[in-house]
Amino acid sequence: MDKGLLIGAFLCALCGAVTDIREKRIPNWLTYGGILTAFMLRAALAGWSGAKDGLEGVLFCGGIFFVFFFIGGMGAGDVKLMAAVGGFAGASHAVMVVFATAVAGGALAIFYVVAKGRVRRTAMNMGKLLQFHLTSGAQENPELSLQSSDALRLPYGVAIAAGTLYSFGTLLLRG
Repeated sequence: MDKGLLIGAFLCALCGAVTDIREKRIPNWLTYGGILTAFMLRAALAGWSGAKDGLEGVLFCGGIFFVFFFIGGMGAGDVKLMAAVGGFAGASHAVMVVFATAVAGGALAIFYVVAKGRVRRTAMNMGKLLQFHLTSGAQENPELSLQSSDALRLPYGVAIAAGTLYSFGTLLLRG
């Protein structure tokens, strides 16, 4: 059951990655449809306990990413896509998917910063953000946010797909 559900998670994430690259957004029909499909599959395969496991995955994966959205570091589509992936993955695989996605996102960010020649500027902005959050708490920085016209925006759907694929591959290798 886990393998089939992680295939669903990866397919949902892959669609999100493709639309994120092409359109610079992740559509609601995909994210909400993914969450609904995950619940229906989990309920059909494992009853209420399966649906509960999916809900816990949605809340964990979506909740972790919501924090980054709340402080202005991530788009809402990324949060909803991660919640949909969490619905398929369930609580049992949510930690691995979030961790693998975070690692993939870090690698993607480094690639983008280097490719765009913005290493120095990014390092300075990270220092400003750290100082801001230490003094002002968890809130969006009015000067450094995704709404800024010169903000470097990553297609984070790619990182979500890579993290999900890694998690699926790990499950397959375990047998």
